[in-house]
Amino acid sequence: MATESPRPFYFPAATARPLRPPELTDQPARVPTGVPDFDYLTGGLPAGSVVLLFGAAGAGHQEFALTSAVHLMLRFDDPRLHQFYLGNAKGPFVFPDEVVYISTSRSREQLMGELRGAFDGTYPSVLGRHLTFRDVSPAYFADTPVPASWSSVPSSLLSGGPAQSLPTEGPLHAVADAIEESGDNHLVIIDSLTDLLVRRGVDEGDVLTLTKGLRRRAKEWGGLVYLILSEGVAPPHVEQAVMDSVDGVLHFSWMSSPMHSHRQRAMLIEKFMPVLSRLPAEHQGRFVIRVNAKNGLVTTQYERV
Repeated sequence: MATESPRPFYFPAATARPLRPPELTDQPARVPTGVPDFDYLTGGLPAGSVVLLFGAAGAGHQEFALTSAVHLMLRFDDPRLHQFYLGNAKGPFVFPDEVVYISTSRSREQLMGELRGAFDGTYPSVLGRHLTFRDVSPAYFADTPVPASWSSVPSSLLSGGPAQSLPTEGPLHAVADAIEESGDNHLVIIDSLTDLLVRRGVDEGDVLTLTKGLRRRAKEWGGLVYLILSEGVAPPHVEQAVMDSVDGVLHFSWMSSPMHSHRQRAMLIEKFMPVLSRLPAEHQGRFVIRVNAKNGLVTTQYERV
C-alpha cells in the first residue's frame, strides 16, 4: 500500500510543545480508530462504545468507518503499516478481532466494489480477509414494491425449488439478530440507521429503543460499534434523540470559505463524555479531514471553533 505521512498537523508556535495523549492507565480499555492523530489526541475510544457517525452526504462518515476497519485489520496483515497509522498514539489499546458489516440494503459485492473503486487495492483485500458481512436486505425489502430478485429474497422462480417464507418480524428484528450474532470484541459497522428511519412501517421509537438496547449490550462485548446516519433525513428531534441514545457522536460536514474556491470536509466530536472530558480545551475543535485513495480518511489540520 502506498502511504503518505499521517501526521500533517502544524500547530502555532504558542502550542508547539509536544502534545500528550490523555493519561489512561487507570481507565477502562480503549480501542483506537486507526485514524492518525485522532487517536493521538483522544487516546482512542472506550471499548464497548456505540458511536454515531453522523453527517452530510459524502462528508466522510462512511469513509471513516471503512478506513478504521482496514487500518485496524492491518494489525494481522501488516503490523508495521498498522503501527504507522497509529502514529504516536500510546494506548494501552485493545484491538478488535474482526470486522462485522451489517447492511440493510447493500450487498457484499456492492460494498467491495465501491471500496475497490475508491481506495488503493490493499484496502479491499485486507477488509475482505477479515470481514463478516451480514445482509439483512431480504427483511428490509420484504413487503415493499422491490422485486424479490432485486433484494435476493429466496424465490421458487429463481431457485427452481419450493418458495421459502419471507421474513415476518421486520428489519429491526433482523438487524438486532445480526448484531447479536456478531459476538464479542469485534468492530461492528451498521449501515445504516438512515435506511431504518426512512423505511415505511418502521417506528422511530422502535429505532431509538433498539439503539439504546445496543448501547447497553455493547458494554459486555467490548470492541466498537459504528452507526451510520445521514444528516437531514430524519426530523431534528429524532436526530437529537438518536444522539442521546449513543455513547459518542462524530459529526461530519462540508465547509466552504469565501477565501477559497473549494470545499473541505470537517469532523467534530459532537458528544463523547469519556473523550471530551480528557481532551484539553485547546484541542476541543474541528478536524479538517481528507479522503484519498492511498490512505483512506486522514486528518490534515486542526481548527479551534
